[in-house]
Amino acid sequence: MCATRVLKTTATESIPLTDDEQQFRLLVQSITDYAIYMLDPNGIISNWNPGGQRIKGYTREEIVGQHFSKFYTDEDRLAGEPEHGLLMARERGRHEKEGWRLRKNGSRFWASIVIDPIWQDGKLVGYAKITRDITERYETQKRLELAQQALAQSQKIEAVGKLTFGLAHDFNNLLTVIINSLDLIQTHPGDGERVERLAEGASRAADRGALLTRQLLAFARGQNLVPEWHDINDLLARSESLYRRACDTAIDVRFEPGEELPLVFVDAAQFEAAVLNLVINSRDAMPSGGAIRISTRLRYASPSDKPDAAEARYICVTVTDNGSGMSADVQERAIEPFYTTKEVGKGSGLGLSQVYGFATQSGGFADIVSQPGTGTSVSICLPVSDEPPQ
Repeated sequence: MCATRVLKTTATESIPLTDDEQQFRLLVQSITDYAIYMLDPNGIISNWNPGGQRIKGYTREEIVGQHFSKFYTDEDRLAGEPEHGLLMARERGRHEKEGWRLRKNGSRFWASIVIDPIWQDGKLVGYAKITRDITERYETQKRLELAQQALAQSQKIEAVGKLTFGLAHDFNNLLTVIINSLDLIQTHPGDGERVERLAEGASRAADRGALLTRQLLAFARGQNLVPEWHDINDLLARSESLYRRACDTAIDVRFEPGEELPLVFVDAAQFEAAVLNLVINSRDAMPSGGAIRISTRLRYASPSDKPDAAEARYICVTVTDNGSGMSADVQERAIEPFYTTKEVGKGSGLGLSQVYGFATQSGGFADIVSQPGTGTSVSICLPVSDEPPQ
């Protein structure tokens, strides 16, 4: 006859391992990291393992026969959380949740709980409940979240500080140009050629200040677009003097309008601001002079961020320069708000983000192509609607 294998549980007790129920009971009673216990159909605790005593502090004699809501906070009991847990387990076959639970001494711990219904011959005979104390993990996660929030807040403050510093310098430079031009005009009012040159410089500075204000307002509230049907070439022609005035005399601004383009539904003021942003960026990339080409054309394309999307018709306005260009790393960050490679006082870092935001809000997209030493080409692509203008 084969010898019966035994498992030692204490120095004086051995349990035969020939009975599955005995083995399972021994397994449950050996687990101390989890509170594993049974509830009757009404939520009354019917058994208790050593893990329950270790985690919650109650001995078997103290807790068996009590309702399991004893472990819940007053707030959860009033909210019906214990009953809700049993209902969810009964209806869905399982209920999992995390939350605060109470120990015998009144202290709280963060628990991960699982409730499974137990059915026998189609009848609910009770619930199996497993509870684990994960307070340490929960507190570690909370500390991490607080650290991340503190870092994010610090980064926000740093970004606002950089923006404020840059804008202060930018506006100061613009005001200096305007004030000095006005002073010199007053000093030499009879020198017509000089007065015209100074007035043009002051106007250019004022335009730049107005654009900065527009960028800030757009960033602060999100661009509130008021679109209307427009001929894109007419819009560019209407603002041609503004774009030329934004550039130095050493920069040749050329317009190359496409022919017979359909109308687009667009906010004229925000469109003007977007193109002006691109013109100014191109101007700043050519401190020794160069050429800027502003062209329009009809294009069949899909948005650059959705290459799998079906192609559609877009009117694309492209501003191209032969300036210093951008590296791949700079291109990747170019549309980030406040990101700029310009010196302090030379740019807010909101130009390209406004352009991309405007294009996206208008239902289109923006593309950028650039090579260091070759130049940059940025396209604002606006969707062509099949609906006729009202």
